[in-house]
Amino acid sequence: MSDQEQYTPPKVWHWDSENGGRFANINRPTAGAQFERDLPRGVHPLQLYSVATPNGVKVTVMLEELLELGIAEAEYDAWLINILEGDQFSSGFVAANPNSKIPALVDHSGDTPQRVFESGAILLHLAQRFNQFLPADPAERTEALNWLFWLQGAAPYLGGGFGHFYAYAPTKMAYPIDRFTMEVKRQLDLLDKRLADNRFLSGKHYSIADIATWPWYGALARGLLYEAGEFLDVASYQHLQRWTEEIAERPATKRGRLVNRTWGDSDKQLRERHQASDFDPIPWQA
Repeated sequence: MSDQEQYTPPKVWHWDSENGGRFANINRPTAGAQFERDLPRGVHPLQLYSVATPNGVKVTVMLEELLELGIAEAEYDAWLINILEGDQFSSGFVAANPNSKIPALVDHSGDTPQRVFESGAILLHLAQRFNQFLPADPAERTEALNWLFWLQGAAPYLGGGFGHFYAYAPTKMAYPIDRFTMEVKRQLDLLDKRLADNRFLSGKHYSIADIATWPWYGALARGLLYEAGEFLDVASYQHLQRWTEEIAERPATKRGRLVNRTWGDSDKQLRERHQASDFDPIPWQA
C-alpha cells in the first residue's frame, strides 16, 4: 500500500494471515496454546524461558547482577524460546505466560511454583525477593518505580511502533514512520534531560529502572537496534550516551546480554545458560 492509497476499515475486521511482515507467520488474533509441549526444567529454583530480545535481556542482566553480588540463590537456568518458530505457543509456555510473550519466569523456591510474566513484573519480583536494586530511600524508590513503569509503557512505541514500521513492515510508509519517529525522539529527549542531572534514572543508585531501560534505549543509543542510530541522531543525546556506556561496562551487563542469544558473532552467543561456568571462557576476554 502506498502512502497515497486510502484504507477504509471494513465494518467487521477479519484476519488476513497473508498480511506480510517478518512475523506474519506467528501473529494471530487469538490467545492460548497451539500445541502440546511441556517446558524443560533444570536444577535451580529459578527457571527462565526467554530469548535475548531487549525484554529478555532485562531479566538475564538482573539475574547476573544478583549473582555478581554473591547471592547464590539467584542461580538460574535460562532455556531458549525460539519465538520465530512459535515456541511461545506451547502448552507449557502458555501455562507460564498466558500472554505468549517472552520472558517467563517460574520460581520454584516456595511450596508452590510461582509463575511471573511480563519483564517488568519479573524485575520487581526479583528485586523484592532479594532486596536489591530498589533504593532504600522512599523517594528514590518511588522514582525507580516511576521509570520502570514508564519503560513498560514506552518501549512498545519503540519496538512495535517505530521498529516495526522502520525495519520490519513489508512496505515503508511515511506516515507511521514519521509518527513513531517523533515519539521515539521525544522519549530520547526525555531520558537525556533526566540523566543530565542524575547518574541513574532513579537518582544516585543503579536500579531495576536502569536494568529495564538499558536493553531498549541503551541499544538504540549504541546504534545496535534496528540500525537506526544515524536516522535518529542518537549521538546528540550526550547524557543518555554517558549512561549507556557506563552500564554497558558492568560485568553483569556483558554476561546478561549474551544469554539466549542466537544471532551475531558466534563467540557472543550463549543459547542456554545453566551455570556460571557456561560463560567460560568469557567471550570478551578470550
